[in-house]
Amino acid sequence: MIPLSVLDLSPVTTATPGSVALRNTLDLAQLADRLGYKRYWVAEHHNLANVGSSAPEIMIGQIAAVTSHMRVGSGGVMLPNHAPLMVAERFKVLEALFPGRIDLGLGRAPGTDQVTSYALRARQDPRQGDDFLERFQELLLEQNGYPEGHPFRKVHAVPSDVALPPIWLLGSSGYSAELAASLGLGFAFAHHFADYDAASAMLAYRDHFKPAALPAPYAILGTAVIAADTDEEAERIAASADLHYVRRAKGEYLPLASPEEAAAYPYTPTDRERIGRQRTRLVVGGIARVKERLLALAEATRADELMITSMIFDHGARRHCYELLAQAFALSPPASI
Repeated sequence: MIPLSVLDLSPVTTATPGSVALRNTLDLAQLADRLGYKRYWVAEHHNLANVGSSAPEIMIGQIAAVTSHMRVGSGGVMLPNHAPLMVAERFKVLEALFPGRIDLGLGRAPGTDQVTSYALRARQDPRQGDDFLERFQELLLEQNGYPEGHPFRKVHAVPSDVALPPIWLLGSSGYSAELAASLGLGFAFAHHFADYDAASAMLAYRDHFKPAALPAPYAILGTAVIAADTDEEAERIAASADLHYVRRAKGEYLPLASPEEAAAYPYTPTDRERIGRQRTRLVVGGIARVKERLLALAEATRADELMITSMIFDHGARRHCYELLAQAFALSPPASI
C-alpha cells in the first residue's frame, strides 16, 4: 500500500503555547517512527500565532536525534529568506550527523507576510521581485561546483566531504512541478492549501520528468487529514480547523481554538461558504471514510506517497489520528522495534 509520511507545523493552540507545541512535535515524531511512517517534515513559517515551526533545520536535528528510522526533512526551507550558502552548510551538517536520513525540501514563498519577510531579509542584498530561481541556481552550483571565473569559485560549504541531502521542490501550482520535472528532482504538492488542481500539477510533473538527480519521477501529495474513531467525533474535532480557516481568510492568525470555542463561533453565510470550499481539501471522518478518500486522491494524482498534516487542537487526538492511519494503511513498524 502507498507509504505515509508526516508534515508537522507544530500547531499552537489556546491551550498549547509554542514551546509546548515544539515538544509535542518531538513526541509525535517518536510515535511516527515507531509506527512505520516513511519521513517526517517540518515547516518554516514566521510571525504566525498558530504555527510554532519557524526554524526547521534546528527541529530536523532534534527529531533525527530522537528517532532512528524515518527520513527527516524540511517541508520546507523558504529559500527567499536565506543565503543559499547558509542553507547548504546547515543541511550538510545535518547530513553528516544523520547520514542517509535527511531531506532538503525547498519552497518559493517567504512563509509569512510582507513586513515580516522584509525583516527576515533586511540585511541581505536587496533583490527585486521573485528571486527564488536565482537563489536556487546558486544552491545547485554549490552542490555541483561553480564554473571557472565565478566569484564564488573558491567558496565551499562545509563539511566539504559531505554531499547535500536529496533536494525536493515544494509547490502549490504548476511552476514548481515543471521546474522539478526539468531538473529531475522529487516534487511535493501542497494540496492541503493549494487552489491549483493537485492532479494537474502532479501529472504534469510526471509527464515532463527528465531523469537527473532521480532516475524516475517521485511525487508526494501533502494533504490535510482529521481522522477519529467515528465520523461524528472527527467532525467535532474538525470544528477547530474550520474556524482556523475562516479566521485565516480574514487575515486573523490566532492560536488554534478548541472544538467547543469553534462550535460557538457566530459564522456568517460567507464563512460557511469558505468552510465548504476548504473541506474539499480537508479529509475528515472515521478511518474507513478517510482511507477511501485518501486512496482516491492518490489514484487521481498518481502520488507515490501521501504526506499527512493535521491541525488538531488536542495533542492526544492528533496522535490517535496518526495511529489510525498507520493501522488503516498497514504501515510496517521497523524490525528493531
